[in-house]
Amino acid sequence: MNSVTIIGGGVSGLFSAYYLQKAGHSVTIIEQGAFLDGCSFGNAGMIVPSHIVPLAQPGMIAKGLRWMLKSTSPFYVKPRLSWDLMKWGLLFYKYSTEQHVQRSIPILRDISLLSKKLFQDLAASGDIDFGWHERGLLMLYKNADTEHEMAEEAHLANQAGIVAEMLNGAQVQALEPEVRVDVRGAVYYPGDAHITPNLLIKNLLAFLKKQGVQILENEEVLGFEKKGTKITAVQTAKGSHKTEELIIAAGAWSPVLTEKLGISLPLQGGKGYSFMLKNVKNNIHVPAIMLEARATATPMGGDLRFAGTLEVAGTDMTVNMNRVRGIVQGITNYYPELEVQLPEVDKVWRGLRPCSPDGLPYIGRVKGLDNVTLATGHGMMGVSLGPATGKLVAEIVTGKAESMQVQAFNPLRFS
Repeated sequence: MNSVTIIGGGVSGLFSAYYLQKAGHSVTIIEQGAFLDGCSFGNAGMIVPSHIVPLAQPGMIAKGLRWMLKSTSPFYVKPRLSWDLMKWGLLFYKYSTEQHVQRSIPILRDISLLSKKLFQDLAASGDIDFGWHERGLLMLYKNADTEHEMAEEAHLANQAGIVAEMLNGAQVQALEPEVRVDVRGAVYYPGDAHITPNLLIKNLLAFLKKQGVQILENEEVLGFEKKGTKITAVQTAKGSHKTEELIIAAGAWSPVLTEKLGISLPLQGGKGYSFMLKNVKNNIHVPAIMLEARATATPMGGDLRFAGTLEVAGTDMTVNMNRVRGIVQGITNYYPELEVQLPEVDKVWRGLRPCSPDGLPYIGRVKGLDNVTLATGHGMMGVSLGPATGKLVAEIVTGKAESMQVQAFNPLRFS
């Protein structure tokens, strides 16, 4: 078996390590920062086979332009002179079509269902505790326009074999006995689930260390050593690490690494924020997406995590409190009895979701480099698709039959 180096300690990198180690490989993970600070750590924790419509879809451009005019809105593209951003934006526009949505639905469905099954297997194995719950997901809405839009999405989901139920306000309230919910209705996806992401990252790290995976954090990758069509070593600020296989799973920072390999990867960081309401006496039971506010609420033990916004701002990690204020304002419109205050800036977690322009991840070999595999570009579904990504990466490296076809995830599909 091979020595494998994984760059990136988020959920894609950790699950790649998990399945590669199980396949008998010797694995090293290199993370430029601290493992517990990454994008996966403060995620909303939703496992969403329901999310079969890609971000690139009809109407998204117009909606985004409207949102950009408001400082508390859920979507924002930071204007800047950047050829990479312009290229990404043009590709996003090109793929925001009905034809692309129809092509993407079965692909996103299959990888999501594979990931959910792997989460179930992992929960049953007892290897790792990560707070697995199968209570479904509520897509809450306040107005008739959103209801019409959601009815269409529910129809698409049911056509694709994903159960979706239209509920009125009273039916939504029946699912939430402890908290008043002020909505017109919701789409309920009973097949969705949720986890506690920080518990997953912490316990997955501990398990991998126990299995002999080498964990290197706070180690920046500076370059690569190459022989012919293979990468032979990874050069970092602390030394050189020889390798037989290289996995790039560095999230929003992946294009910086692929550029060192001569590969242009269209990908933008979509910044999101989250914060935790601790020790909630009367908590919600079913995770929810508050549609008009574009914010989420996920119960995690006795706590409640709120998350939201998509701020396309490169790798800028500053906290925009206006966006956080927008999340807080949205919450009270849906759950009027929840006492949610604007958190202090140091209590706000932020992370960059790696967004591809067509809404599909990058998973696969890189043409011209025989031993390089990419695992990034999952957008807001990084945690949800983590196990499937790791499993597919392990199968690509070992050359075994794949759990599903990966051509649609080709990292060089825009070249």
